[in-house]
Amino acid sequence: MDLAIFIATLPILAILAWYWKPLRLLFALTALFSTLAIWLYGHDLRHAEQVFLLKYATSSQSAILWMSILFGLATLFYWGGLFARIPAGYRIGKRLCWAAVFFGLTGMIVRWRESYLMGADIGHIPVSNLYEVFVLFCLITALLYLYMESRYCTPMLGAFMLPLVTTAVGFLLWYAIARGAHHIQPLVPALQSGWMKIHVPANFVGYGCFALAAVVGVAYLLKRHNILSDRLPALAVLDDVMYQTIAIGFTFFTLATILGALWAADAWGGYWSWDPKETWALIVWLNYAAWLHMRLIKGLRGALAAWWALIGLFVTLFAFLGVNMFLSGLHSYGQL
Repeated sequence: MDLAIFIATLPILAILAWYWKPLRLLFALTALFSTLAIWLYGHDLRHAEQVFLLKYATSSQSAILWMSILFGLATLFYWGGLFARIPAGYRIGKRLCWAAVFFGLTGMIVRWRESYLMGADIGHIPVSNLYEVFVLFCLITALLYLYMESRYCTPMLGAFMLPLVTTAVGFLLWYAIARGAHHIQPLVPALQSGWMKIHVPANFVGYGCFALAAVVGVAYLLKRHNILSDRLPALAVLDDVMYQTIAIGFTFFTLATILGALWAADAWGGYWSWDPKETWALIVWLNYAAWLHMRLIKGLRGALAAWWALIGLFVTLFAFLGVNMFLSGLHSYGQL
């Protein structure tokens, strides 16, 4: 199943790379370095401590650590560009962000292989626990931002977007150190399903879009109140970015919800059970459905739309983490 999904993903990646040229170099370098790492491993995980390149660069943990460092540095340079008015800060921040995505993506692919080296019954696509999905969130959110920056020529928004990604990285590092979450574990029975492999990535494209819309909403509110207004894009541009990202996120979140219902039917015998996780997913869906309805039917614009997008992120965050922390149900395997 994993191999089939990997093969099916290749034409999708090819289409994306054809449409957005920077992905061509990213995918080529990722394929080269992840293949090199897999070759260096051979059939022995112990090589991670014995081979220099694996130990310090291309094993999954080394690559994800580099990703974390580079996202932090990218944040600092984007801040330099915005607050110190240093244009080179934007350029360097963008390159560091791309480098972070490269290391993170390489780390995820290598982690996939590492899980199979631990045993065929342990091997799985690395989207099964909070540690893995936080890496996925960082990568998806950063790529969405980089695309938005290239399309709208808004590098100054990196000073708003990258701190959010860096915060996620901070949680990721804490989770690895305090909980040992970086260790690869066998899947619990409920996660041993092909539906997981497409439901989770679709969900996180939605989450990434909603996060991007929220930080753009913050920029909109600052501009509207004449804070950093000479350094931020026009209100109309910010408003359009909010709309585009919420529309894309809502599409993927809807797809993820449908896939989740199919997964539930396969795992528990019913499409919907009003489990807390399902209920809050519905609340998130209704929130953004209402936002889009008000936008398309009533012409929602301005501060109200920005505040709504910002509050929507906190609703989404509770659905993602808060339910796991404070409520119990069929999805309790995702607890912190």
